[in-house]
Amino acid sequence: MFRGDPLIKRLISVLLISTICAAAAAEDPVRHEFVIRNFRTESGTVLPRALVVYGTYGHLNAARDNVVLLPSHYMAKFRGYEWIIADPKNPGRALDPNKLFLVSTELFGNGSSSSPSNTPEPFHGPRFPVTTIRDNVEAVHRLLTEDLQIPHLRGVIGFSMGAEQAFQWAVSFPDFADRIVATSGTAKCYGHGVARLEGQISAITADSTFNKGDYAAEPARGLSAFGMVWAGWLYSQEWWRRELWRTEEKPGTTLDGVIDHFRNGFIPGGDANDIILQARTWERHDIGATPGFNGDLEKALRSIKVPVLYMPSATDLYFPVGDARYEAAFIPHVTLLPIPSLWGHPAGAGASPADAKFLNENIARFLNGDTIEGEPLNPIHTTSAAQ
Repeated sequence: MFRGDPLIKRLISVLLISTICAAAAAEDPVRHEFVIRNFRTESGTVLPRALVVYGTYGHLNAARDNVVLLPSHYMAKFRGYEWIIADPKNPGRALDPNKLFLVSTELFGNGSSSSPSNTPEPFHGPRFPVTTIRDNVEAVHRLLTEDLQIPHLRGVIGFSMGAEQAFQWAVSFPDFADRIVATSGTAKCYGHGVARLEGQISAITADSTFNKGDYAAEPARGLSAFGMVWAGWLYSQEWWRRELWRTEEKPGTTLDGVIDHFRNGFIPGGDANDIILQARTWERHDIGATPGFNGDLEKALRSIKVPVLYMPSATDLYFPVGDARYEAAFIPHVTLLPIPSLWGHPAGAGASPADAKFLNENIARFLNGDTIEGEPLNPIHTTSAAQ
């Protein structure tokens, strides 16, 4: 199990592997596996056996129309959305598994679904192809339609890389879901995000033990450096200045102690090649690259038919609120509702009690069809006009 202080334990459970939940669900989710034979990725590489791990909460009704998809975020397992799923201790959360059938999927590269670490040669380790968000969405579409025989979704709700997938669903399969919710994530990873991710990747690859991905043992120093780089981006500057980490730490914990846990225990058991693969998936995300849009992001955003609840964190350093404001101007039926939080990126996964309350209340209203008053949108502008 996890070692260390409560802050790191909560962070891991909410953002990364999410294997320990704050409160048990009414029924434990059921783990499933879906295998696709000869899965062709966007890169042209064909995986002989592509595995998608997913979990389900609740029960599929006879009409098969009570389904909500919860696509996973960076290095997460399928329990990463329990901050929004109702249980006996938290009956007011937005998604009630007594009424809904919730499908929570795991991205390629997380160590459970097909990943560099668990795929045999010739695609083991660094030879595993870089999979895109579209690859993941295509695989899950096949899971839903072929394995579960689900023709339509009530909604797609995604945090972080899950939000990236939610936007891709709205473009690749524009009529498949009734509504889209995106928290702490955008429709494209812009240059600043690529630079950040490359810096974090470089922290791992600079360790000589990494050996271009063909390591005999995990590059511990590189992974330690990766954790420290990640720590500087995860929360807002104000979060650090106000020492909000104290809200979940034991009395007497120091800043040095918090930093030490990022350095030595950020992703327990994480495989370096898996971590890098998902970072590459993240940085290549761009709905404008969807076939038919010729790289035109604004055209792809305008093509979204369904209502979108767009909830960036006001202090996110990964996906800045300015990027969300830019994109929202092109989405026809969008409600832009920034999360008023100092918790940075994790605010989009209910990192604080106030964040969780804000998310659950507004997502529940949105799914119910209620009108939500969002932030006024910027006048529509083109990329060239903004230069």
